[in-house]
Amino acid sequence: MLLPPGDTPYAGGLFKAEMSFPCNYPQSPPKLRFTSQFYHPNVYEDGSVCISILHEAGNDALSGETAVERWRPIHTVRTILLSVVSLISDPNISSPANVDAARMFRDNKKKYRRRVSRTVRQSLEECV
Repeated sequence: MLLPPGDTPYAGGLFKAEMSFPCNYPQSPPKLRFTSQFYHPNVYEDGSVCISILHEAGNDALSGETAVERWRPIHTVRTILLSVVSLISDPNISSPANVDAARMFRDNKKKYRRRVSRTVRQSLEECV
């Protein structure tokens, strides 16, 4: 379960997530996926979280991410979760996984908050 920060529209929700580790961890990053519905600019429809530190190590000319921003074996479950909590608070709409959510976040924050509120209610119903 992930408890989002209190100063976000996700506050009060209880979101289920799973982290899976490859056989060559920590040389390669784990994958993090919400199993609860989670509407966010940096979360794909299937719940997969798109965040730089979970991308394979090295520079990526296509995305412009440098090796420092991407996976390094020094990352731990704690640093990953802290990064995800930070991403929940401050979405990266310049590189969205969910384009509709990013557009709504940018153009209509009130509508975005209403949509996220539905997600929060759903997460609580799952816990009952």
